[in-house]
Amino acid sequence: MKLLARLSLLAIIPSSLAVPTNDNQIASRDVVLNALPMLKPQRSLSRDLVNLDGLWKFSVATSANSTAQPWTGPLVTDLECPVPASYNDIFVDRAIHDHVGWVYYQRDVIVPKGWSGEQYFVRAESATHEGQIYVNDRLVAHHVGGYTPFEADVTDLVTAGQQFRLTIAVNNILTFETLPPGKVMTSALTGKRTQKYYHDFYNYAGLARSVWLYSVPKQHIQDITVVTDYKGNTGMINYNITVAKGTTRKVQIAVIDESGKTVAEGSGATGTINIPSVKLWQPGAAYLYNFRASIVDSSKKTLDTYNLATGIRTVVVKNTQFLINGKPFYFTGFGKHEDTNVRGKGHDQAYMVHDFQLLNWIGANSFRTSHYPYTEEMMEYADRRGIVVIDETPAVGLNFGLGTPGSVTFGPDLINNKTQAAHAQAIRELFHRDKNHASVVMWSIANEPASDDKGARAYFEPLAALARSLDSSRPITFANVFFATHVTDKISDLFDVLCLNRYYGWYTETGELADAEVALTTDLQGWVKKYNKPIVMTEYGADTVSGLHTVLGLPWSEEYQVAMLTMYHRVFDSIKAMAGEHVWNFADFQTSMGTGRVDGNKKGVFTRDRRPKAAAHALKERWTNLKKK
Repeated sequence: MKLLARLSLLAIIPSSLAVPTNDNQIASRDVVLNALPMLKPQRSLSRDLVNLDGLWKFSVATSANSTAQPWTGPLVTDLECPVPASYNDIFVDRAIHDHVGWVYYQRDVIVPKGWSGEQYFVRAESATHEGQIYVNDRLVAHHVGGYTPFEADVTDLVTAGQQFRLTIAVNNILTFETLPPGKVMTSALTGKRTQKYYHDFYNYAGLARSVWLYSVPKQHIQDITVVTDYKGNTGMINYNITVAKGTTRKVQIAVIDESGKTVAEGSGATGTINIPSVKLWQPGAAYLYNFRASIVDSSKKTLDTYNLATGIRTVVVKNTQFLINGKPFYFTGFGKHEDTNVRGKGHDQAYMVHDFQLLNWIGANSFRTSHYPYTEEMMEYADRRGIVVIDETPAVGLNFGLGTPGSVTFGPDLINNKTQAAHAQAIRELFHRDKNHASVVMWSIANEPASDDKGARAYFEPLAALARSLDSSRPITFANVFFATHVTDKISDLFDVLCLNRYYGWYTETGELADAEVALTTDLQGWVKKYNKPIVMTEYGADTVSGLHTVLGLPWSEEYQVAMLTMYHRVFDSIKAMAGEHVWNFADFQTSMGTGRVDGNKKGVFTRDRRPKAAAHALKERWTNLKKK
């Protein structure tokens, strides 16, 4: 098998931004916007970390245009907010729930005194949708984008054995230059600001993932990229390692199997490691090697070590087949959401493990990170559990025609070049963070964009090219919207796999499944005839009220959800090019208020608290017995 091309992560970073000056800030320090962070913090013999999760002081900005900066001193507030969690549903206060603009989190942090002589970083795993980190009165990091990590080197600002004040400001405002897009509306009657957005899930905000203080040696490993392959019984890890500036010592590699035995070794920052009698990472049967990279001095003393869980596997698209390790793979599973009661998008280990248990129970082998990157903990867990992932950027809502039919999406005052630049950065950050996960087999760079809009080609062609330049080892896709047919869609030829979201029988042909079956079949046959590519149905489903039953199988009932899914499966089984099915959605989830949504989207086959509807049992029966070529 031909060796896969090495990942080539482009270091295209926006120019640094000078910090605004005021009486409480030092203007000489520059802060880089959206700098790519280092590897996920971990504890080893050379590294240490302090988890900063817990209750933080919390306050909302006093006005929409406030220039006051309470992070230059202790927050005067009686509110405390848990981290990680979205703040919206925590407090019994509609003003906080509906707040538009900045909020502030603050706590005191002690730097362990044993860290003297090390390099220190503060890292936030996410801040929805814009974050600024302050150490005492100093701005040290600024990031736009709600679902990827950012960090700051604070070595010159803090001292081992001493305490500092840490503040993180978070802004939930969406514009036409952010992902996802949105706009702020101001009431002519009351002056109240509301955030309008174009995606169908609630705009939860805050620090929904962990915050860390961590240390590394002065000479340390900054980044690792691995691309795997195999030939016969020999596995191959092509690797590239970036070390900190000023590192003069040698890089050594050891590959350790799950029993703890070292099975291969190498040296140098770039190279290929061969693994005899390799055990492949397989869907449903994960096997992970520990790729251990170390910096050692001339006396063989280890200065730094980073351990990377690595699965050996290949991904190839050939005609209408999606191949993992040379074997056809058929996706079964869901589009999901990071969404639970009270926590919002806050990461919760108990829910994560339980969700994976339910995926296993129902016979699912995969999910899509709709519609944003999920936590790194979930990606790592998918690696360990053998669950396949379609990894998606936060490019959702790039389709104004969904809310107002006939509306144009792409234009100078709409989704424009600045949006495209933000989109490109989101791709870079997602690929940079998740490039080494064996579970990630395909990148999705957008969900339901207006791909039939006249401006779609100019917008997406450079982004598809960027994605391919960053990673040639995985296929790329996007989720095609219901109304962009194989005739009107302008961009599907740029991608490797056709991912289609379809709602025949729900949004059209509502309640008329015989008509919906004809429409769905005709639609899929059109895509098959035009493209010789695999088709994954990445969304299909019907809103269903748990406990609503009817002998007539009417819409909104559990019986109708089962009947509709059954019809879709009958059609899928008749289409040879089908490579998978992801039901929308795994579980009910919260959305914005509106007459079309009563306490959220009810398309889950599980309720929001993970109780199965009848459809869950029907899917279990299908997926645990499904055999695909």
